[in-house]
Amino acid sequence: MCFTLQIFFISNEYTGTMSFSRIQSAQLSGLGASGVIVETDISRGLYLFQIVGLADKAVEESRERVISALRNSFDKNPKSENHKVIISLSPAELKKEGAYFDIAIALGYLLATQEIVFNTEGSVFNGDVRPIKGLLSIAQWARANSFTNLFIPEANRHEAKLVDGIVFHLVPTLSALVAHIKGEQLLEMVTYEPPLPTHKLGDTDFGDVRGQLQAKRALIIAASGGHNIVLYGPPGTGKTMLARAFHGILPPLTNKEFLEVATIYSSIGLIEDVLAGQAPLRAPHHSASHVAVIGGGSNLRPGDISLSHNGVLYLDEFPEFDRRVIEALREPLEEGSITVARAKGSIKYPARFILLAAMNPCPCGYRGSGIKHCSCSASEIARYGKKLSGPIMDRIDLWVPVAHIEYETLHQKETKGESDGIRESVSIVRKRQYDRSASLNSTLSSNDVHRTVKLTDTAKSQLQTYAQKLKLSPRSYMRTIKVARTIADLEGSDTIEIPHILEALQYRPKFD
Repeated sequence: MCFTLQIFFISNEYTGTMSFSRIQSAQLSGLGASGVIVETDISRGLYLFQIVGLADKAVEESRERVISALRNSFDKNPKSENHKVIISLSPAELKKEGAYFDIAIALGYLLATQEIVFNTEGSVFNGDVRPIKGLLSIAQWARANSFTNLFIPEANRHEAKLVDGIVFHLVPTLSALVAHIKGEQLLEMVTYEPPLPTHKLGDTDFGDVRGQLQAKRALIIAASGGHNIVLYGPPGTGKTMLARAFHGILPPLTNKEFLEVATIYSSIGLIEDVLAGQAPLRAPHHSASHVAVIGGGSNLRPGDISLSHNGVLYLDEFPEFDRRVIEALREPLEEGSITVARAKGSIKYPARFILLAAMNPCPCGYRGSGIKHCSCSASEIARYGKKLSGPIMDRIDLWVPVAHIEYETLHQKETKGESDGIRESVSIVRKRQYDRSASLNSTLSSNDVHRTVKLTDTAKSQLQTYAQKLKLSPRSYMRTIKVARTIADLEGSDTIEIPHILEALQYRPKFD
């Protein structure tokens, strides 16, 4: 019989008796891990195999999986023995979930009956050796608790290379693991290898988009400073195409950013989606539920906003999303994280992303387009506009019109590889920001702005004049300075000048 998914660390303390063993284990908990000690006690008496310690149904069912595996792998059937087996999982107050402890229980039984004798510092095991979820979280927990050796499924070999300070042993089967413990045949080992991000070419290059120079400029600013941006205009003007091209101008993730993203994806078993080292891109449909986008559910799973951490969250038809979804974006857009709270508990997930949204100016899409007559009534337009609240609009740095272009422009010669050059420029600009303040301009606090951002006196005066005319909120005022700082970085200027302020101001929303 094959084991289902399970993972754990062991630091065995063999007591020298025939009836007791203790194995240090762990289980995934949110984006972290919690230690669990698996104690096996065997005593004389009528047959009993019981698991205690606040175990859920999956953990309780591990009894039958373990018995079947022991019988088929080692011709050893606990049911045929005249003894009682008590498996205690502690701490008792921690809810034990999933099939994380199958191998720990199997090895604990073999150890308690002296079928095997071993003393290891830290291990991860899997019976049928299927890919496991949350390996990165558990590996980081092991390292923090001074474990140095982890036994993991072969299918997780690429993921294992992402954590430094741990030796990973690749386990193909339970019997192979026992053979390794007995010294009969050693398992293959892998250690840390620095990730080498490779940029995969997307379907759309910036050169594929004809015209729309203002929108392209705004997207470059957004990519360079990590600013949120909305593209609005009539249907068919290239908003979706621009959004697809935007992902291609983002530089590869740094090692720190990559590990943060990989840990999130590892927790839900999607690590393969991010191994290339590219910034993640999530594009949920506007009919997606609140839980799918924000996170939650019975297992408090991360949503699309957390899966887009250090990357892009693309929301097409922005006003058509559920209002609860739109309003829930306030916290991550401001704090870079989201707290998912339910009756069973709460988990704080990272959610620092670039919001890239696209929308029409009205329900029919042709208001002010000049190419077709708008068929929407005044009440429909007003209702459509109210779908985006003031606090949400205030948190978006760039509002960019994408207008209808002349048909002659569509026949212009395309520019191959334009995204490559832009991506290099974006990387240089981002390095300037990290060298100056250790963060992108969009994430600067008010104190950081006052400390690191320099405006000329004339630029400051100009900004204050227009801020009064446009009635900018304090948040909008500071965001305008951040955008201007990014524009200055693109121009190679150490100070913010009047042209930088004027360009930043033109990206504020201009809706009637």
